[in-house]
Amino acid sequence: MRTPKSVTALAAAAALTAFAAGCGTSQADAGKGGSGQITVRIPDPGNSGVLAVGKKDGSLDKALAKVHAKVEWTGSAGPFAPAAQAMNANQLDIATGSITSGITSLTQTPGFKFFTATAPDGAGEGILARTGSGIDSVGDLVGRKVAVNQGGTGEYLLLKALAAHHIPASRVERVRLRPDQTAAVFNSGKVDAWAVWATYSVAELGTGKAKFVATGRQIGSDNYSLTAVRTAFADQHPEVVRALYDYLHTASAKEKQDPAAYLNVNTDAGPQALTGAAKAAQIAITRQGGTVEPVTRADIERFEDVARFYAEQKVTEKTVDIAAHVLDVEKLS
Repeated sequence: MRTPKSVTALAAAAALTAFAAGCGTSQADAGKGGSGQITVRIPDPGNSGVLAVGKKDGSLDKALAKVHAKVEWTGSAGPFAPAAQAMNANQLDIATGSITSGITSLTQTPGFKFFTATAPDGAGEGILARTGSGIDSVGDLVGRKVAVNQGGTGEYLLLKALAAHHIPASRVERVRLRPDQTAAVFNSGKVDAWAVWATYSVAELGTGKAKFVATGRQIGSDNYSLTAVRTAFADQHPEVVRALYDYLHTASAKEKQDPAAYLNVNTDAGPQALTGAAKAAQIAITRQGGTVEPVTRADIERFEDVARFYAEQKVTEKTVDIAAHVLDVEKLS
């Protein structure tokens, strides 16, 4: 495989170390504490989304209390790769990520399984370019530098777009960066475009200085969002996994109906808050999005297509077996 610029291994290790430090080592097997409750460790959700509301209003605690469980908020939500490593190291029980980052994490020795799927975000993910850059189509990316997160959503979206337009991947330089470090690089002009998803795209779209060259829908993205659970936790506490699914499913439907209620949950000011055009963009994206659902056989077939695509594009050495790492949440109790 070509060797695009990338974040150093040292930086990646530092990110995982920081994540693990936030996770701590309490409740070593996330079992029952002194209160007799089961502790489930979930990354802190920040200022938006279903879990942020559930944390603030106590509704998630109430739902889990029915199965004698409680949440320990630990670390912070972010890229799936370090979260997957934290689950493998028994430092985390639940994490959310894309099928694309999930596939690359499955090439290791996975200690987790997926139990929910949310349809691809056709409106919020895609390839961004700066307004006035002269990049108005996927074809204009030839000879340019495009920021991607290695093995995850960004790299998938770029490769998928190029393949759809019959453009060899070698004709575009992939600059591999951590998503949380990319905005400054993109806005400084050190890269020409950015393959990205809503977590980061809405802030750029909100400035009016960036636009989508192609959205996930136009690219034909099958980049589902998934929720993963540590395998040992699911084996020991299937009723907790089912209760968590039921909560996420119901709440995600409410979020789609009233997206604004799930934004700026803790604060409407500062870097975590969305305001103005960025807030409007996120509301529109959420209204077009999917809800949290069980993983179906049809979903798995689409995941397997993504896995084959990754192998063909040399992102992975071989096609990853997805079906072996999926839980049928509807059979859990």
